[in-house]
Amino acid sequence: MTVVDSTPLQIDLRRHLRECDEDRDLTRLICEIADASKYIIHAIRTGELGMAGTSNLYGEQQLALDVLSDRIIIKRLRHSGVVANLVSEETSEIVPIDPENDDKFSVAFDPLDGSSLVDVNLAVGTIVSIYKGRNLLQAGRNQVAAMYILYGPRTTLVYSTGKGVHEFGMNSLMEYTLNYENMRLAGPARIYSPGGLRSKYTPGTEKFVRNLEVNGTKLRYSGGFVPDINQVLIKRGGIFMYPHLADAPNGKLRLLFELNPMAYLIEQAGGAASDGRRRILDIEPDCVDLCAPVFIGTQETVTMAEQCLREEEG
Repeated sequence: MTVVDSTPLQIDLRRHLRECDEDRDLTRLICEIADASKYIIHAIRTGELGMAGTSNLYGEQQLALDVLSDRIIIKRLRHSGVVANLVSEETSEIVPIDPENDDKFSVAFDPLDGSSLVDVNLAVGTIVSIYKGRNLLQAGRNQVAAMYILYGPRTTLVYSTGKGVHEFGMNSLMEYTLNYENMRLAGPARIYSPGGLRSKYTPGTEKFVRNLEVNGTKLRYSGGFVPDINQVLIKRGGIFMYPHLADAPNGKLRLLFELNPMAYLIEQAGGAASDGRRRILDIEPDCVDLCAPVFIGTQETVTMAEQCLREEEG
């Protein structure tokens, strides 16, 4: 008797990119970043949790894990052979690799977003934004790919190249295999993740939060951008916000390294991302460290946030 193995064939990341008919160099770039994450996982599990004795361009003290994660990703990007320029949230300037080559890609990334949460054993992540050519200072709508990697109880990778949003999980062999394909957001937000001190919210933001609470939206906030956005995607609905505050009109999160890639992913899943008045992906950056407020999640709820701001703040 012939026994037929009914176990479904698991699709790994490289195969999925090939089957989506992605550009060969873009496939290589995404897979290099995926490979880098394996070394970052090891660093998180075994590395030094203290300060590195240095600060980034924002004056923030760098953790040893920040510096190590940054070095790991830069090494893999250099090794890829398909990168023109790169910029990291941990560096002060754009790093040229092959800066005259518009046939290659430019990459902006946050190597370990939420790294201060590692010592209390909460989830953190890597965020990546990819553009074709050598120009990094352009609107996020021009991204050709975006991705994040979540280091939590499970390690997962979420990416989009403009053909939907797909999640992969790391298996026991440290390979990424497909979990969910074409994830979509739907309906009003059932959860919300609010950053910033509520005492510093402007009237429009305060009105928006009260509306969420009246509608029974549940507060679910980890303090990490990657796990909170991941929650919105995996739960198929929700909203994250880090709004403009009374003492911080531009919010806290950086456009190149955090907002653009996440806005790209959320929009590809049928959601929306706004600074309260305009689409995040339409903002034209004039420097690498530009910050913006953000309301990001299901379209219906982001629209409600914009309406509250218009009504209260003009």
